[in-house]
Amino acid sequence: MAELGPILGDLAAESQELDDLVAGLPEGDWRLPTPAAGWTIAHQIAHLAWTDDKALLAVRDPDGFAAEVRAALTAGPGFVDEGATEGAAAPPAELLASWRAGRARLADALAAVPAGTKVPWFGPPMSPASMVTARLMETWAHGQDVADALGATRTPTARLWHIARFGVRTRDFAFQLHSLTPPAEEFRVELTAPDGATWSFGPADARERVTGSALGFCLVVTQRRHPADTDVRAGGPAAEEWLRVAQAFAGPPGEGRKAGQFA
Repeated sequence: MAELGPILGDLAAESQELDDLVAGLPEGDWRLPTPAAGWTIAHQIAHLAWTDDKALLAVRDPDGFAAEVRAALTAGPGFVDEGATEGAAAPPAELLASWRAGRARLADALAAVPAGTKVPWFGPPMSPASMVTARLMETWAHGQDVADALGATRTPTARLWHIARFGVRTRDFAFQLHSLTPPAEEFRVELTAPDGATWSFGPADARERVTGSALGFCLVVTQRRHPADTDVRAGGPAAEEWLRVAQAFAGPPGEGRKAGQFA
């Protein structure tokens, strides 16, 4: 089982990198559109704050969170958008302060979860370490949307390892979201890390393979880039189908990005 402390530290670092990107923005720039249709930079930060609040509820009040899940099922796909829209209406300084306070509360709550406890979520229940990794993944992914809106280029870090591993572990989940039967065999995933090392997942002799940079793979599994616009390549028909449906985040199948959108 992964140690929680280092992952919490990486989540804090990822959150601070995004915080630094938006903290000095003029108020008008918070209304800039991002690649997510209908979402501004304010929507992106509001969504992270909203999701942190839902995760905190899941940790502290599982029954209350179960009611949230039922509300989400009733509301349909618009449930998440409504939360982001409501939060985005706040003044930027208030929104930023809310996100900062909420992510700090969640980190403290997750650090106190007893070992072996599963936290309920909109997808499968998760260990505290997996929940922290999911928050890191979302923070990085929505941070990419903000960076794209601002025309900023982020430097890849070793924190991508958590997202890459999460992307591999959610392979079957992605197939199931699209009503597809997950492949019975494991895939081999070989990624070039930011420092030039190789991150490997799955058996070395697997017939189906995925290769490329860690950055490209993380962009694909978070649906921030179309596979064709990355250096990620599939070896085998099942691996190719995985890249088409890959989704590391909970919820209904995402629309992703169109090929050539960031060419």
